[in-house]
Order: sequence, then structure tokens, then C-alpha cells
Amino acid sequence: MEPFLGEHFLLRTETARELYHNHAARMPIYDFHCHLPPQEIATDRRYANISEIWLHGDHYKWRAMRTNGIPEERITGKADDRAKFQAWAETVPRTIGNPLYHWTHMELRRFFGIEDLLNPESAQAIWDRTAEALPRPDFSVRRLLERMQVKLVCTTDDPADTLEHHRSIAGDDQCRTAVVPGFRPDKALQIGSGGTFRGYLDHLGAAAGIEISGLTTLKDALSKRIEYFHQCGCRISDHALTEAVAAEASDREVEQILKKALTGTELTCHEVNQYVTHMLVYLGREYRRHNWTMQLHIGALRNNNSRMFQQLGPDSGFDCMADGRIATPLARLLDTLDRTDELPRTVIYILNPRDNDLIASLIGCFQDGSTPGKVQFGSGWWFNDQKDGMTRQMLALANMGLLSRFIGMLTDSRSFLSFPRHQYFRRLLCDIIGGWAEAGEAPRDMQLLSGMVEDICWNNAKSYFDIELAED
Repeated sequence: MEPFLGEHFLLRTETARELYHNHAARMPIYDFHCHLPPQEIATDRRYANISEIWLHGDHYKWRAMRTNGIPEERITGKADDRAKFQAWAETVPRTIGNPLYHWTHMELRRFFGIEDLLNPESAQAIWDRTAEALPRPDFSVRRLLERMQVKLVCTTDDPADTLEHHRSIAGDDQCRTAVVPGFRPDKALQIGSGGTFRGYLDHLGAAAGIEISGLTTLKDALSKRIEYFHQCGCRISDHALTEAVAAEASDREVEQILKKALTGTELTCHEVNQYVTHMLVYLGREYRRHNWTMQLHIGALRNNNSRMFQQLGPDSGFDCMADGRIATPLARLLDTLDRTDELPRTVIYILNPRDNDLIASLIGCFQDGSTPGKVQFGSGWWFNDQKDGMTRQMLALANMGLLSRFIGMLTDSRSFLSFPRHQYFRRLLCDIIGGWAEAGEAPRDMQLLSGMVEDICWNNAKSYFDIELAED
């Protein structure tokens, strides 16, 4: 029987173990999409206790605690950090089968050297041991990144952001991790949100120095911010879409839709989709012109609990998978850009795993030989960044595309302790490839297989995004 989280955790064959321990485990981390706060890297933040770094803002854990019957007071409420940590300790034993059980104990081991299981009885001792460790120099944010060999972090940033923290980091030669902004213009596309949308356009216009009064000035403002982001090192954009859209409309039609929104007139769903489609095509062309990569995160149905949304706001653990149609509209959207050879490098993530094979087949329609894996099937995301979800995604890609050209894992996290998830992913990757070799489904050519593993863990992403790193 294998020990819990033992040396060969998730590695079922000798070939898998050799691939992981001698190759995957040694590769640096290229985290091309996350939600880490750049100000905490700029200031090299230190944390007062384990709850600050572990529980503040982690809606994965919040969902589990609510399901375990923990009252909101001890999750996001006014209870002190020690009480919230105790609530998490009460929940952890109930998470067996959920990746949170693995991640929790992997992080305790990797950063604190704690091999005890977290439960209500061990909580005080673990709290005390982490409290002793956190003041050490190697627990500042930058040192945590260095300890995990994180060479690049791409954050998620609104077009109106000043990027002052990114500029501060870029000018600080003491930071050994490249930290670049990611351009996420979701709020500029949320035309159906009424006064919130109109207020955001005022904010965006102020950042760009442009009064937004219509479609032309809106595009000018976004283009100006793209230029600014580019100067600050940005090479990656991101869009969150509940469903894929492809409702084409002329500039004149979209201008009228925008004017209706600006005057407070309610829009139809079709008009909203026409506007979003038009702006996605416009932005995609801008990304191609700047040699950026476009990321599309598709399929999150957000803020489903209206009572809790009013109380806590977004990103609080009340989102789920959507089930809308995506094949036809997504193919049309990509084709609109490709038709004029203006499709940028694109990474597509889907939240509903029913669509794995669909995306794995669709990306093959838009490879053009210009970049290996120009259109990528992004790694298992959110509800899928666990053993079954990541394995299913990789197998779908392998069956219908080229797993060897896959750009690999990202954290999509708000926590500086989340990087062991890369090790989790890499173990699963090596288990798949090692299993093929031992079953006679792939040659046991270790030079070939180890090169494939190292490419997926690091080399492919580094080449694909082509962002200058600190040591470059």
C-alpha cells in the first residue's frame, strides 16, 4: 500500500516515476494565468498567520466549508483568523475525494514541512508551527515564488488599471520572477449591466484620456490602453464568457446598440450578443496586431445565489458550470478572425467537461503552421483542475491533437501557496505518458518521452508566449 502523498503519489509505473522525478519535478513554473495580487509582489508582502495566506479570498475552501455546515461568520464573516482556521480544520477531513484534501496537505508539506493531517485535533499545533515559520525570510511573497521556481507570473488586470505595481516590480532588480499584466476587458463587454456598464465606460475613458460617447471612442480608449499595457510588458489577454457568441452586426448596428445602452434603454439578448461579438472581433484583431495571445474562458455561470451576491459580491463561491451551446458560435467567431488572417494565438478553456472532445477537435480547424499549437485547448480549469478533470482534458487533446505541443498547467489562483498544483498536474502527466510506455502504447524511449514531458511542463509555454524573463 502506498503511503499518503508518498514519493510516488499518483505515479503508478516505474516509467512514470522516472519521468517525474528526473524531469518534470525539476522544471521551472511558467504561470501564464492567475489572480495573484501584483501589489503583494511589489511590496514583498508577509503574512501574519496561515489564514491570511490560505483562507482570505479562497472561494474553493469557502464552498467546502459551507457544504460542511460552517456558518458564514466563520468563513467570510467577523470571526477572527484563528476561528476561521479552526473551521477549515473541521472541514478538511470531510474533503477526502476532493482535490482540496490533496492540495491542503501538499502545501503544508512543501512550505512548512508539516506531514501531520489537518483536523480539529491537530489544528492548534499546526497553527503554532505555521506561526513560527511565517516570520522567516523565506516566507515573503517573492521568496515563496523563488522557492517554487516560478519564473513568470501573468496577473489578471482591468484595462483601466494603472499597472503601477507592475511598473514597480519591473524596475526592481531584486525581484527574480517576471510579473506581467494580463489584459481582461470583461467590464467593457458587459453591456447588459445597465448603469454599472455606463459607469465603467466613464472610468475607462478617464484612464485613456478619452471621453467615450460612442463606438469609435470606445475602441480608441481600448486601443490606447492596449498600447499602455504593451509598454508595461503585457502579451496576454483574457475573456470570461458564459457562452460563446457569434452574432455578427455592422458597425452602424453596433453603434446604435451602444447608444441605446448609454441612454439606459434595455437591450435584447440578441443585441447584447451582437455587441459582444463585434468587440471580441475588434479586440482579437488588436491582439494579433500586437502579437498577443488571446485566452477565452468559457462556461462559468456566475453569481447564482442572488442573496449571497448582495452580501458578499462576486468570486465568493456561488458559480457553477454552464451548459450552453458553444461549437457553432465559437467556430464562427474564430473563423471571422481567421478569414482575414487576424486570428491571434488563442487558448480556449471550457468549464463543462462534456465539451472536452468538442474543443479538442475544434482547435485543429484553426492551426495554420505559423506557431506550434497556435490554438490551444487550455488545461483543466476551475472545477476541472483535479485528477479526473486534468486527465480527461489531456486524453481528449492527445486523442485528437498533439499533446506534445500542449502549453501545460496554470494556477488560476489567488494564493501564493497554490503552486504545488503544478506538481499535481505534472505527476498526472507523467502517469499518463509512463502508462502508455509500459502498456506498449508508446516506445520506452526515455529521451523522446522526457523531452515531451519537459516541453509540456515549461518549454512549450516559454516558446508560445515569448515573454522576456528575468534571467533573459
